[in-house]
Amino acid sequence: IYPAVDPLDSKSRILDPRIVGEEHYKVATEVQQILQNYKSLQDIIAILGMDELSEEDKLVVERARKIQRFLSQPFAVAQVFTGYEGRLVKLQDTIRSFKEILAGKHDNLPENAFYMQGDINDVQKRAEELAKELANQ
Repeated sequence: IYPAVDPLDSKSRILDPRIVGEEHYKVATEVQQILQNYKSLQDIIAILGMDELSEEDKLVVERARKIQRFLSQPFAVAQVFTGYEGRLVKLQDTIRSFKEILAGKHDNLPENAFYMQGDINDVQKRAEELAKELANQ
């Protein structure tokens, strides 16, 4: 993920509902929880494979992987390193995007569509592009 920040090891004193607001806090902690659940499942996946997981755990894995990719950020200053045009995304759009991923609204989209995108609308556009590329092969 670029930037290289581990969302499970990183802590912020301002991630407090009194400071960031209830919705932001709730979504951020749910993102951390699903990533933690995925981390807990990684040993099982390595030993037994995805097929042995419950349907609920498979959803956790799929959504967590999409969240990991969505955490990538196309910064303007990093464009020369990443090759992705920088994007500025409003906080509310970011919160809404993560909220929709957590709710499963985008379970039908491929996880690679989430990489280096701005908001969830960009992800949807990228998924459409990927589908067209696949259809033209």
